[in-house]
Amino acid sequence: MAPTAQESALTDGVVSVRGLTKCFGTVRAVDDLSFDVTPGRVTGFLGPNGSGKTTTLRMVLGLTAPTAGTATISGQSYRDLASPLNTVGAALEATSFHPGRTGLDNLRTYAPLAGASDARCAEVLDLVGLGAAAERRAGTYSLGMRQRLGLATTLLGDPRVLLLDEPSNGLDPEGIRWLRGFLRFLAGEGRTVLVSSHMLTEVQQSVDDVVIIARGRLVHSSSMEALGALSVPRITLMSPDAPGLERLVAQMSWSATNRSADGRTIEIENVTAADAGAAAFTAGLEVHGLADRSQTLEETFLRMVEVPPGPQSATTPATLGKAS
Repeated sequence: MAPTAQESALTDGVVSVRGLTKCFGTVRAVDDLSFDVTPGRVTGFLGPNGSGKTTTLRMVLGLTAPTAGTATISGQSYRDLASPLNTVGAALEATSFHPGRTGLDNLRTYAPLAGASDARCAEVLDLVGLGAAAERRAGTYSLGMRQRLGLATTLLGDPRVLLLDEPSNGLDPEGIRWLRGFLRFLAGEGRTVLVSSHMLTEVQQSVDDVVIIARGRLVHSSSMEALGALSVPRITLMSPDAPGLERLVAQMSWSATNRSADGRTIEIENVTAADAGAAAFTAGLEVHGLADRSQTLEETFLRMVEVPPGPQSATTPATLGKAS
């Protein structure tokens, strides 16, 4: 049965995943995954390498058949979309460009599939900052420029939905800053933008919402603001007056998680540095040190996915774009 006009309006541009599961033999790459991604916002699809992000995106695009569950775009499976390339722009891996052809000619190769004109090819090259390099051979492009060319390819059909797998790979700091602004520009036009990454630090300044998975399962889904609220405030307070410091902790009913042997340094949870400083001042406590030890967003993310920090370093259907 065809969707009603009201149903179409409610699902327009929405990527909806319900109970999505994919097994490769005895391995569950994706396990009962459910979430929604809404238009007008940039959503980060996060998880460590091997967590099932790319497999999920491939199922959304109909490239991999799910073992169970559904994935729809604007209320339809990808295969049922009347004009898929004008509805969804996807970049799941480095696009194979002919190194001997110019950037513009490479786009002309893909343009007929999306019904795009030469003018549209030139327009999207300008949009991604490659207008001046349009006549250069793709073989001379840097990795970051090839990433931009891949992004230009996804935009040929002027799609409402963009699914981008690790789009910041190969970009220098200036390119990453440009990408952040560009993704927000696309969402500001009312598009649905889903960006995968294995590191929160790569996307936290550019996304509005997050979907975090580990071992193929959803572990968190919310706005970035709500994710930030999960960080536990923690401070270290130091005073030469050990008895006075202990009295202050007891008086304020603070949760002390660690004390130095001489009692002059105490680590306290769920207290901000500002509140601790004000309480010490009111109590007349001499303070020799006050340090904020709060958990960073990246530490919160790593704790969720249980990845130990290093130099590289409850599952329900969730609708993003709403505070949780």
